[in-house]
Amino acid sequence: MFGKGLLFMKITALNGSVHTDGSTAFLLHEILKNIESAETKFISVPEAIADAKYPFCVSCSNPCTMNCYRGTKLEEAYKAIDWADFVLIGSPVYFGSMTGQLKAFFDKTKAVRAEKRWLGKPMAAVSVGGSKYGGQERTIDHIQSCAMVLGMDIVGNGSTLGMGHFGVSAQAPASEDSFAITQCKSLANAICAYLLNK
Repeated sequence: MFGKGLLFMKITALNGSVHTDGSTAFLLHEILKNIESAETKFISVPEAIADAKYPFCVSCSNPCTMNCYRGTKLEEAYKAIDWADFVLIGSPVYFGSMTGQLKAFFDKTKAVRAEKRWLGKPMAAVSVGGSKYGGQERTIDHIQSCAMVLGMDIVGNGSTLGMGHFGVSAQAPASEDSFAITQCKSLANAICAYLLNK
């Protein structure tokens, strides 16, 4: 377990999968359980997107007035990221990338970006594929690219437990991927080190 002394650490985890208890959720929970003294929020991205007036950005106003999601679970999800000291984002691999729901989640952050609300906000990504080399790192790269557009800081899973890669990649079912589970511990350590050194 890591994170001793980080009594006010707040983490928001975004599950981009439609499966609330699937492999992506497993990885996110595995990271969170390895961080002590953290207050956490766990968000289902598909549920948040489904609650908005339109599930996809249709550029209904420019600049964005948030009319399509004000007062919905999507606005709550964005506020949960505002609240957090660190953000975890996970997605299964869909056609070599993140889920459509997670991409829509990013597409609808025009107002967030305009207000620079997540500028410098640290994040890390995880992904699960159906095979060992099923597009996980490419999916992580796409998530990180969206985070970079929002000005977020990217943290990889390299730590004193062993140098990692771009994020945690697993083969489904993630609960049986022993290497990915070890990398979840490594990422938890990296998150704590990042926040302690800020």
